[in-house]
Amino acid sequence: MAPEIQSLFPSTTAVLLLLGACLSAAAVAALGAADDASRPAVPLPGGGARRVLFANGLRLTPQMGWNSWNHFQCDINEAVVRRTADALVATGLAKAGYKYVNLDDCWADYQRTKEGYMIANPKTFPSGIKALADYVHSKGLKLGIYSSAGTRTCSNRMPGSLGHEDKDAKTFASWGVDYLKYDNCYRDGTPETVRFGRMSRALKNSGRPIFYSLCEWGYMEVPKWGGMYGNSWRTTGDIIDTWSGMLDNIDRNDAYARYAKPGGWNDPDMLEVGNGGMAYNEYVVHFSLWAIAKAPLVIGCDVTRVSKETLGILSNAEVIAINQDRMGVQGNKVKKYGNDLEVWAGQLSRHRKAVLLLNRGATRSASITAAWPDVGIRRGVTVEARDVWKHETLPGRFTGSLTAVVGPHSCKLFVLTPVPR
Repeated sequence: MAPEIQSLFPSTTAVLLLLGACLSAAAVAALGAADDASRPAVPLPGGGARRVLFANGLRLTPQMGWNSWNHFQCDINEAVVRRTADALVATGLAKAGYKYVNLDDCWADYQRTKEGYMIANPKTFPSGIKALADYVHSKGLKLGIYSSAGTRTCSNRMPGSLGHEDKDAKTFASWGVDYLKYDNCYRDGTPETVRFGRMSRALKNSGRPIFYSLCEWGYMEVPKWGGMYGNSWRTTGDIIDTWSGMLDNIDRNDAYARYAKPGGWNDPDMLEVGNGGMAYNEYVVHFSLWAIAKAPLVIGCDVTRVSKETLGILSNAEVIAINQDRMGVQGNKVKKYGNDLEVWAGQLSRHRKAVLLLNRGATRSASITAAWPDVGIRRGVTVEARDVWKHETLPGRFTGSLTAVVGPHSCKLFVLTPVPR
């Protein structure tokens, strides 16, 4: 959503998803264990809980790709998108997992056709979206598109899909679209659960599997019901390319960690890595937090001009592996020392743990300890610690805790693997 509009319009496992399992109220009350693989029942307006879960078989790990908004905003055209697809392949980012090439706002003509169809802006996308999708698909990638659950999108430069959900979903499917980011501007007063639900049903009836990304901004506690309708849901307002802005988004997202599961992900917004608002070590923190929190890894910079440092962050296979771990357990903040020092942890497959030591302070290095009870490791267990940014296993083995010195506005990210004593 465009920042200038936001203030005006406030706003488990794969098996469970595939089986469409549902939870009882007792199971919801018991929710909260780090390794709990179940999803809570969804509260509905007026009481009760709907027990049918949205499942389209897509993204049993968080989505990875690129989106045009953070860098280009409305200055987008088909040449930019084609060059981006080329660059994702040439840089190796596509091979690293970044498959979606997503158009954000401003791709469509200002008004619908006489027949009520949304069409591409003839000046910026003269070949049309179908031809663009074909090109992106030819590169082994997938094309994403954007609309809003309102009469207009957030830029007010193109129509929204409110009242046209079925027509738009079928149009997108006919073009070969693989992903829909659905924003929340120019609303009509109808609850989000209704408007986003209409597009969910339309996409399921479109004849094509389309990843559904709800951009509801977290106003109606969307993590509690988003899994009923989509594959991911924004838990925050738009990200700001600053240290404090990035941390604010991930803190808000952290409150809903228990609702993320394979096929349905909490989304603290797209990555700012490479856009220039933060220092290198701060972007390392940004990427590390999104990885351990199982947030979508959607690049927001110009990948046709990506620096070596930025490419190194975005393509770190060991960090990506934490994000894409098949268990799909969102890591969360488990310990604070004062105002600046934190420990984040999350369960990984094969009995491993991801542990992030974060120093939010701006002035001095600090020693941070991850104690086993805090990160969910049983007392007496011995582990090896892999530093995934240095790509090296620390010497020795650790029992009871792991301590490291972390610089200001920096982090250290480890994978802890149990070993026989």
